[in-house]
Amino acid sequence: MYKHIENELLKLKNPNKAKILQSFFKTWKWEYGEWDIFLWITVPQQRNLVKKYWEDINLEDIQKLLKNQYHEFRMTWLLFLVQKYEKSNSTEKNKIFNFYLNNIKYVNSRDLVDLSCPKIIWDYLLTKNRKILYDFTKSENLRTQRIAIVSTYTFIKSWDFQDTIKISKLLLSHKHDLIHKAVWRMLREIGKKDENILINFLENNASKMSRTTLRYAIEKFNKEQRKHFLSIKKTI
Repeated sequence: MYKHIENELLKLKNPNKAKILQSFFKTWKWEYGEWDIFLWITVPQQRNLVKKYWEDINLEDIQKLLKNQYHEFRMTWLLFLVQKYEKSNSTEKNKIFNFYLNNIKYVNSRDLVDLSCPKIIWDYLLTKNRKILYDFTKSENLRTQRIAIVSTYTFIKSWDFQDTIKISKLLLSHKHDLIHKAVWRMLREIGKKDENILINFLENNASKMSRTTLRYAIEKFNKEQRKHFLSIKKTI
């Protein structure tokens, strides 16, 4: 089945447009997406393949897809994995969760992280111990650290903010913009649910936040509120 999926994907490639993605995902030397290779296969095209073949493909096939050099191959394996996870019973979900963790080094781009980890990690951990997310924050791998914070998205949807707040604090002094963006996204999601909790967090932590994180976290506030929090950052 792997070869069949591989051939189906290669038929869809568009090398001329793929060059655009090389720049967007910062794939040049020393950038965080260094050496990633694109084929310009759209996500809807990939999802169509998943709909057709998800019941036939197994984890061994998915393992081969995820090791492929092409970005869209890794994206497709994640779409397959998410689909199989959502359709599985608790025993199978446990197996897929562990498979995901064992292959997490291949989830090596921000779009791959954001597509997969909320669908698999947050769902699995919703009623379980979440220590693994705190271990992820200590990782030297940028994308694994991003997984730690992005995975809390559905906790927020369930009105559970504690882990998002704790992990945000651990990542506030991070040096990379990719982490700053993930943190402000999750903080802003908290604000949509309960603005008072976000305000309290900002009152205590605005001075420690990067300007990028702070500006986006307060984006939906009124002018006076934005001015107040920016002044906290400025005076430190």
